[in-house]
Amino acid sequence: MSVTVSGSAAPGYEAVAEAFTRSFDDRPEMGAALHIIRDGKTVVDLWAGIADARTSRAWDQNTPSVIFSCTKGLVSILAARLVGEGRLDYEAPVSRYWPEFAAAGKGAVTVGDALAHRAGLSAPRLDLTEDEIVDWDRMAAVLAEQEPLWPLGSGYAYHALTHGWVAGEIIRRVTGQSVGQYFADLITSPLGVDAWIGLPQSEADRVAHLRVSPPLSALWAGEAAKPAPNWPYKAMTLGNALPADLVSETGGFNAQRIRAAEIPGAGGIASAEALATIWSATVTSTRGVKLLDPKVIAEATRPRSEGVSAFRRRATLFPLGLRLPARFRSASLSRRSLLRP
Repeated sequence: MSVTVSGSAAPGYEAVAEAFTRSFDDRPEMGAALHIIRDGKTVVDLWAGIADARTSRAWDQNTPSVIFSCTKGLVSILAARLVGEGRLDYEAPVSRYWPEFAAAGKGAVTVGDALAHRAGLSAPRLDLTEDEIVDWDRMAAVLAEQEPLWPLGSGYAYHALTHGWVAGEIIRRVTGQSVGQYFADLITSPLGVDAWIGLPQSEADRVAHLRVSPPLSALWAGEAAKPAPNWPYKAMTLGNALPADLVSETGGFNAQRIRAAEIPGAGGIASAEALATIWSATVTSTRGVKLLDPKVIAEATRPRSEGVSAFRRRATLFPLGLRLPARFRSASLSRRSLLRP
């Protein structure tokens, strides 16, 4: 069954439109949008398919979706802005801003360490519940109190969800605002885009309903069978708080309770246009907004963690809250810096 693709692509981007259309082959219940901005101007704006297979609701130009780890990139822009303003220092210990974080031997962990996945907190030692992960103060306390999972300074591991609470609490201590409110004030309101860290109830019915492909479900089923403690698996589930796939038909990041909470490691929600506009405004003037200056971008994208991770996972290259390209994948945020959140 063919899909009708709406929108447009500027001359020279016809191959992008063709690839977008082909991505729907044999996927009758898929929905997606693609928005590309170059030099502050839109060159691709495409959308097609289904936003909710349960009701056959179509994906439209402004359909927002959970953006998962792209949220880390958004939060890292907030931190970089504070660095640029002289309010935050990547080389300062986290405890300068968040004294409780020094517990259990973490006093020397810097803001840069935390953003580069080196804080030893990639998964909680406790088995957390959904009630706990929607409670910001509880999550901040759990991570502040926790002993690192590996000797600090000896390696890194991807903080799949915990990254957001650690970075977000640093931002909250500096600004006095929740990460979601600071994001709205600094970025989404000036740009006029549909993006949230903490979805308002008024927007709940607009968001795409998510389903997981069978190969990913099979992968996580295999992870679940491995002996405990399986820290990479627990980094995704947080114990008993989330399904391994991160979504079920009515739970995980398909649940408004989860979407409404500020979960800045994975819980951001945005339309394709909004996300592209924010990335663009990070590096070049877009809609009259320029979020970061070149010196801050250069520092924020300097590699801090690389090689095989503490749990012998594949080699990755992390600067501060983003991911630099590996041989098997890359995406360009600017001509100078290749970034992937």
